[in-house]
Amino acid sequence: MSDELIFILVVGSRLLVPLLIFRFPLPAILAALVIDAADQTIFQNNTDLDLTGYQSYDKALDIYYLAIAYLATFRNWTDPFAARVAQGLWYYRLIGVVAFELSGARVLLIIFPNTFEYFFIAYEAVRLKWNPARLGRRQVIGMAAFIWIFIKLPQEWWIHIAQLDFTDFMKEDVFGVSADTSWGTAISENLWFVGLMAVLVVVIVIGVRRALAAAPDPDWPITFDTDKHLEATRVGAPDVKSSVWSWDLAEKIVLVGLISIIFSQVLPGTDASPLQITFAVAVIVIANALFTEWWASRGHSWSSVGREFLGMAVVNAGIVLAYVLILNRSDTPVDEGATFFFILLLTLIVTLFDRYRGVRVSGFDQRDEVAASD
Repeated sequence: MSDELIFILVVGSRLLVPLLIFRFPLPAILAALVIDAADQTIFQNNTDLDLTGYQSYDKALDIYYLAIAYLATFRNWTDPFAARVAQGLWYYRLIGVVAFELSGARVLLIIFPNTFEYFFIAYEAVRLKWNPARLGRRQVIGMAAFIWIFIKLPQEWWIHIAQLDFTDFMKEDVFGVSADTSWGTAISENLWFVGLMAVLVVVIVIGVRRALAAAPDPDWPITFDTDKHLEATRVGAPDVKSSVWSWDLAEKIVLVGLISIIFSQVLPGTDASPLQITFAVAVIVIANALFTEWWASRGHSWSSVGREFLGMAVVNAGIVLAYVLILNRSDTPVDEGATFFFILLLTLIVTLFDRYRGVRVSGFDQRDEVAASD
């Protein structure tokens, strides 16, 4: 029972913590990153669970929390240039992950680095004291380029090309001890490392203090809650209604399609081709859009994200059930667990996309009009 409880708590945190990114973007995405890094270690050290199948769901959950971060830019980023840079970085990585999952060529992960995640973190770190919309285009591009070249490329090479384990590397190559030596013993035999870390901390503190001293005056006291400063988000902006047949619909199909192809490669029991998956996603997304349009034409509206999610989950479950009962002629049994997981995540992404696309369109149109007038 304790094993099951630990599993539920860890997986539940991986599903729920990313939802806090919309209002508390920096601490929430850092928490999601830490949970992602620690989950399997927690399972291995505290349970007797068989983790053979969890690896697949782990990859899907990685894409899930990054997709939530991307959708949070719809709500919180008022600068359309920064938002479009984030959009480009996100889709560039997503395409690279799809190519890797289909080909297995690990070099693709260094060609298509995950710059989006750290760019998002850096942008939200600025928001702690300053309105990030004050960043100029050169600063935004410089931030993205620095992260890409000096942080993500070395990291992607280390993880995916060299495939080095940090613990083994530190103990064997830096400390000169065996990999099974305890950290306490390894450090006690290399006290120079303690001195090096102390010097490094001092250098970092001095660097940060000088950077803060050279920075412009803050716009507000430090806060992790984006809604404390509504002028720096699109909260409360008018929700621009657009036609069902729009570029937003096309982007939604591309977004959900790419994520679904990745899920199909990592989740068990899915053997559909990328073309079949893309077609199925397009049908579901268009059906959702038509249902939402019909629902609105009847004078109804969703009073909350939760109700919209539950309503669309029922619609999507019905579509999938109809496919399984009527159209599926394959002898291959359907994996109910993977299908249920897939439908819920797909529905959540579509719901959140629809919830915040209107305020993104409003912000883009307003800023574009200002730029045109200048």
